[in-house]
Amino acid sequence: MKFAVVGTGVIGSGWITRMLAHGHEVVATDPSESAYETMLEQVKSNWPYAERMGLHPNASLDNLTFTPYLEEAVKDADLIQENVPEVEEIKDKVLTDIDFYARPDAIIGSSTSGIKPTELQRNLKHPERLVVAHPFHPVYILPLVEIVPGKQTSEETVIKAEEIYETIGNDVLHVRHEIEGHIADRLMEALWRESLHIVNEGIATTEEVDKAFTHAAGLRYAQYGPFMTFHLAGGQGGMRHMLKQFGPALKKPWTKLVAPELTTDLYNAVVEGCEQSSFGYSMSELDQKRNEFLIKVKELAEEYWPKNSDYMKKKQLTKTEV
Repeated sequence: MKFAVVGTGVIGSGWITRMLAHGHEVVATDPSESAYETMLEQVKSNWPYAERMGLHPNASLDNLTFTPYLEEAVKDADLIQENVPEVEEIKDKVLTDIDFYARPDAIIGSSTSGIKPTELQRNLKHPERLVVAHPFHPVYILPLVEIVPGKQTSEETVIKAEEIYETIGNDVLHVRHEIEGHIADRLMEALWRESLHIVNEGIATTEEVDKAFTHAAGLRYAQYGPFMTFHLAGGQGGMRHMLKQFGPALKKPWTKLVAPELTTDLYNAVVEGCEQSSFGYSMSELDQKRNEFLIKVKELAEEYWPKNSDYMKKKQLTKTEV
């Protein structure tokens, strides 16, 4: 299968790494000056982590080619992954060009983290073949991709797109109804807003807020999400008991729905706090530490995630016993 990657920054290079690691051919394009050198350096930096996670027998950096010309990159691709900046005017121009030059049966996936696909389809001649395919950084390690169809996306495109992303090791999350920020980023944004409020009001430093998450909820959420976590919080009664006991607390004004104003004081507190928490490590060193951590956590989480097949076996066994 042949992929085209349009926009080769951090996210684009992550997609390239993932696609190559699963044995596919990739043509990358980016008009920026020195884009090729920057992309190649990034992909080579990502590659050891892809190796740690396991390479397809056909995986090779030799399967990567680069061209500054979008038409040349997309003309023969089965799937085109767009990763240009989150500016609607830029995305509209690039997606319109992709739609014009791509094969009629090619699928277009946009990495947008917040724009709804219906807005991206607005000026396309073949809007039925576009989906949002939103990944998570680092793309070459984290498996989730949110697939979001727009109003004009065909069901055939959704099915085909999900199958293709699964061939490069993605875990597909089908977003039933489009909404700004999709699912995962909306959840993270809520946490981010609360974090800013807590720092802004002098309740805790950035380091203390991070610790509150990494030493508690973050560890739990690596295995179970918020619903299963609270299901366990209900003890033997599970979620039924949890909602009866803690449900009334939902009415209490614990959270702030609107982000605080980004004043100079808040800006400085956040920036200086993060720089202090870095303990002198460079961004590259922090990036490597994060990757090592994520691979180990992912391996451990996969070992203990409830498997759907196990659930189905239990369900079948229960039916047989009845």
